[in-house]
Amino acid sequence: MPELKTVGLFILTALAEIVGCYLPYLWLREGKTIWLLVPGIFSLIAFVWLLTLHPTAVGRVYAAYGGVYIAMAILWLWTVNGIRPTLWDIVGSAVALLGMAIIMFAPRSS
Repeated sequence: MPELKTVGLFILTALAEIVGCYLPYLWLREGKTIWLLVPGIFSLIAFVWLLTLHPTAVGRVYAAYGGVYIAMAILWLWTVNGIRPTLWDIVGSAVALLGMAIIMFAPRSS
């Protein structure tokens, strides 16, 4: 079950980063209220904190996290922006997730 916990943590981390970037985007590009920066800041603080909870070397976490972020961004594109992913979006996300799995779950010598 540690693999499931790791993937869940990656998903929460990606969601916190996406929300923390999307809210300022709404203010800057869509003319929404500046008050969106407040939850955006807290979301980015949560993102940084969540990164510290990962149980492996930080460089490995950053590398593997990128794969989950790609998949979450494509999911965000679909659910929030209402743009259905293309086959290539899905294939690219699957490749990125495979890369994450290889990086995080490959056997390692101590």
